[in-house]
Amino acid sequence: MPIQHKLENNVDGNGRLPSLQINNLKFAYHDGQPALQGVSLQVAAGEKVALVGPNGAGKSTLMLHLNGLLQGDGSLAVGDLAVIKENLPLIRSKVGMVFQNPDDQLFSPTVFEDVAFGPLHLGLPESDIHHRVTHALKQVGMAGFEKRMSHHLSLGQKKRVAIATVLSMDPEILVLDEPSAGLDPRARRALIQLLNQLDVTMLVSTHDMLLVYELFPRMVIMDEGRIVADGRTNELMLDGLLLERHGLERPFLITTADGGKSE
Repeated sequence: MPIQHKLENNVDGNGRLPSLQINNLKFAYHDGQPALQGVSLQVAAGEKVALVGPNGAGKSTLMLHLNGLLQGDGSLAVGDLAVIKENLPLIRSKVGMVFQNPDDQLFSPTVFEDVAFGPLHLGLPESDIHHRVTHALKQVGMAGFEKRMSHHLSLGQKKRVAIATVLSMDPEILVLDEPSAGLDPRARRALIQLLNQLDVTMLVSTHDMLLVYELFPRMVIMDEGRIVADGRTNELMLDGLLLERHGLERPFLITTADGGKSE
């Protein structure tokens, strides 16, 4: 019987139960270098949150804890389930992880087989698998690509199919690592439109600050394994000194406090 950690009396200001709750998470790699130093974070159901910070801030390490790929000290819960060994099969169906390089997720001969991989291993009936694949590919604008070979697709198309592979599992949370990295302007714009349309709780690690400004109402800044700021994106973006201290740049389109454009 899986150990279940119920989240009680932890609703947000709108009465929503957290999709994700992290309390005092600590983690160090084998060389003893601390990667996470007491991280606490709560993401409500339906929120879209950007995770930003310089390289080495701990963003990827944090994300790998969300479905148990790494296990540190502290507590994590997805919905009402603790992220512990007994719950990992169910947790991994609830947390859809999309890696920066789609080739890390696409390994089957065809697009259909890639997207069907997760539902197939849930033991679902064939009709349900077909429905999930069709629906997921439609969500990401890749309907009609079922018979295409994944490795022949463009980078932007591969990223869409990678997202479809996790959407086919009907996750509660979508976690993406640098989704816009390497995309040309057209593919990047299409990705932004896609992420904006998806009705799912979302946590995205990125260096693309303009994407953050356009898409994510809330921004969490990490540096040296700690959360150093957590607030409304449009407010934190105005704090040039804060961004500079933590290796970030404000998009030039954002209006500064004195009414001018940032550079």
